[in-house]
Amino acid sequence: MDRSWDSRFRSVFSACSRASSWGLRLSTLAIEGSSRVGGGGGPLTLALRYGDLALLAIALPIFVVAGWPLLGYAVAAAAWLAQRGIELAANRRASRALATGDRRTALGALAAATLGRVWLVALAVLLVGLAERESGLAAAILAAVLVTVRLGGRFLGRLHPEEAS
Repeated sequence: MDRSWDSRFRSVFSACSRASSWGLRLSTLAIEGSSRVGGGGGPLTLALRYGDLALLAIALPIFVVAGWPLLGYAVAAAAWLAQRGIELAANRRASRALATGDRRTALGALAAATLGRVWLVALAVLLVGLAERESGLAAAILAAVLVTVRLGGRFLGRLHPEEAS
């Protein structure tokens, strides 16, 4: 690759790291952007961050009263809590890697955890659905609602300015 091209456009790639064997720069702005999120915050920030877990707790009495399959709830809840634990571990690993300047490890940890979490929840729903159809449907609906609330909370959390603690 022409090194003069690299030096002429260095300012364009200021948020990039030199991680490619071809000399191309890989963006790491998204990784550093995530380090600002997750600190303290007020009640709204906490509600957005943990709304999915609150919904999971609220769903249990709804399942019991409505007579929906508790196996579906149990499988979806276990898979959801496990994927949240994996997310927490991956975020801690990425933070440690970023603290030492190892952006490639941070990105790898987040990417592997994201793929693993999706597969974990999907396989749990699929397996319970194969065992008992109604339970699988209940688990799938609960997981879909939890994913929607989680993604919505993350999106709104990014839009919401930081509150004073």
